[in-house]
Amino acid sequence: MTQIVGDLPSAALDYRLDPQLIATTPAHPRDQARMLIFHRRESRIEHRRVADLPEYLEPNSKLIVNETRVAPLRFVARRVGDGRETEGLFLGRAAEGRWLALIKGAKRFAIGDELELCPPAGAETSHQDRIKLYGRREMAWEVAFESSSVPSAIWERSGRTPLPPYIVQARNAAGGGEYSDAVDRGEYQTVFARASDLPSCAAPTAGLHFTPELLERIANFGVERIAIELQVGTGTFRPVEVPVLSAHPMHHEHCRISAWNLLRLADNVSDGSLVVGTTSVRFLESLPRPIPEGIIARAKAMVDVGSPEAVAMDFTTNILIAPGFDFRWTHRLLTNFHLPRSTLLALVGALVGLEQLKEIYAVAQRERYRFYSFGDAMLILP
Repeated sequence: MTQIVGDLPSAALDYRLDPQLIATTPAHPRDQARMLIFHRRESRIEHRRVADLPEYLEPNSKLIVNETRVAPLRFVARRVGDGRETEGLFLGRAAEGRWLALIKGAKRFAIGDELELCPPAGAETSHQDRIKLYGRREMAWEVAFESSSVPSAIWERSGRTPLPPYIVQARNAAGGGEYSDAVDRGEYQTVFARASDLPSCAAPTAGLHFTPELLERIANFGVERIAIELQVGTGTFRPVEVPVLSAHPMHHEHCRISAWNLLRLADNVSDGSLVVGTTSVRFLESLPRPIPEGIIARAKAMVDVGSPEAVAMDFTTNILIAPGFDFRWTHRLLTNFHLPRSTLLALVGALVGLEQLKEIYAVAQRERYRFYSFGDAMLILP
């Protein structure tokens, strides 16, 4: 499902960021991250903590979250034969029994090469997992796992947390330090992530701010949590490199929602409901409103026969949300501070106004908010 908005010059998505504000680890506890609150009608800013979020929620409203799970899809490998080392990222299924993978220095490898995966330091495994290269697909290689294990078992023991490149670069710029992949796996995962056959290679980062205690307080306030699933891919990090935003090749992301959650979503999601993260916005704004009666009837039938977790809607979206977009579902948003020249920045700019957003980001920098995936939060209210 696609919606193209006006020809915004991509240079309008630029802003300067002090690199020292790029967060390399999350706040501890998570809900102690700072939260900049922007009231749109009054153009007013407050400075609070994520733990204060319940004070800004509407009773009997909804909290919409992306429950996708990040898998350890990044890998380090050595070519069998000469030991040439490389690293890469598993992207998703290709043909039957094969997967797509980005591999650094891809042109230095050939069809038929076998790569032995190198487990993270400290990982205990007796396996020597391998992949075999079968052919190129644009930027990626088509590979097969040379093991009887299911792919998820292989990357769980031999993969690494797919932290965004800017976190790795910021850590290196700060002189490295002691970072553990085992710790990163837990910290780069929401507390409400669910096991899935649609693994994500990036986290829905606004969701990283929640703790079980905060979710309990929100529930006690009468706010109902609705889970959607959008598989986050590498395209979310792709910078806008074309002169106008509408020419940017938008990435496709797989979406689905259970029958039970769909019925709750269709049942009076008011303007007071809070959408958590840009991935949840992309999911919601790809849906018609109201949801067609035929889809609702099928979801009710699934629930009636005792299958509330059955998938009621399954689709892909490459929606582009930019200034000029007509939001149908999203009026309140919890999000992070995003990269310049990104479609995520354009999305938030569509909700508050791009020039207003740049002014807010300037305030955030003066106040030393932390930016990007492990950074602080921004709450946008009407």
